[in-house]
Amino acid sequence: MSVRIVLQNPRSLYTNLDFLKGKVILSLTSNETIAAITVKLEGESKSRLLGEAFNPYGGYRRGRDTATVEAEVHKLPFNNSCADSQSTYMNVAGVQVQAPGNTDRHVRQTLPPSLHGFNEQAIIRYYIKATVQRPAFYKENYRTEYAFQFFPIEPPRPPLPPPDQRRESYARIEHSFAPTSAPASTAKPGLFRKASVPQPDGSGVTPPQICIDARLPDPAIITCNEPLPLRIMVTKVNDSPATVFLQLLQIELVAKTSVRAHHLSRINLTSTVILSKSNMRFHLLENKKLMEIDKGLWRDIPLPNSVAPSFDTCNIARSYDLHVKVGLQHGSGDHVFVRLRSHPLP
Repeated sequence: MSVRIVLQNPRSLYTNLDFLKGKVILSLTSNETIAAITVKLEGESKSRLLGEAFNPYGGYRRGRDTATVEAEVHKLPFNNSCADSQSTYMNVAGVQVQAPGNTDRHVRQTLPPSLHGFNEQAIIRYYIKATVQRPAFYKENYRTEYAFQFFPIEPPRPPLPPPDQRRESYARIEHSFAPTSAPASTAKPGLFRKASVPQPDGSGVTPPQICIDARLPDPAIITCNEPLPLRIMVTKVNDSPATVFLQLLQIELVAKTSVRAHHLSRINLTSTVILSKSNMRFHLLENKKLMEIDKGLWRDIPLPNSVAPSFDTCNIARSYDLHVKVGLQHGSGDHVFVRLRSHPLP
């Protein structure tokens, strides 16, 4: 006897607005008595980390023979509750694997998307499970699973407030350019001529002091396939007449995936470069005190749809930071690279 699940119009990706329809097909070689067929929609959040094993004679040691793999398995049923698997212990090639059954942290939020990677440290999977129950106690029940990729869709957002009531989240940094010196003359000193002494560049022009703001709407939310709602403001704090140029601009989205297994934890970082430009030599502050960098540089570069949404489960969580790197220059000599980090993006 074999059991398999066949879906109608199968797809590579499902959302929380889709319907799953299909059949459970039984292949029998003889007559069978079946009590019931149960079909469930389930999800699991698995985490596994390598830690140090305790040696009673020498404290904690790390090595192939003493390494401990600690794992957590949390069920993600669609009623938004959480259930842990029972504790299990096993030795595989001298490595002890532990799956604790009780934890003191349970998260009840929107279901996370399917997740694979990080050398199997973090796995979130969804599947349809069919169980064929047979009434005889000495006969085993037949089970099968059909795995699929799940990607949640966020609920509708409230309408935006009027423009005069909107708020922004921002990251700010200030920098003062150091005064530069003109290069010394290459002529050698003569009998009646003294050696030249380097003079300040710009005939005593005060170097500018600038302030850079990276701003996002509050709450800071970035959506795939939509323009980045970012504003970069450059302000000249002092009264320097020097001109400020934009030399470099890089915008990068950094994903932080936090994995927890019992008392172990680890953060994995991945990045997506949205924009990277250099040698721009773009005039910013010539006769102005405040200027906004042209949003057209990144307006037509939407966030790719391969970026998964933020989520938080009992043992795996993901959040995002937006890194903005700005390179400024005044005159022809001095330059500074300013790296801004915005607030975590939900």
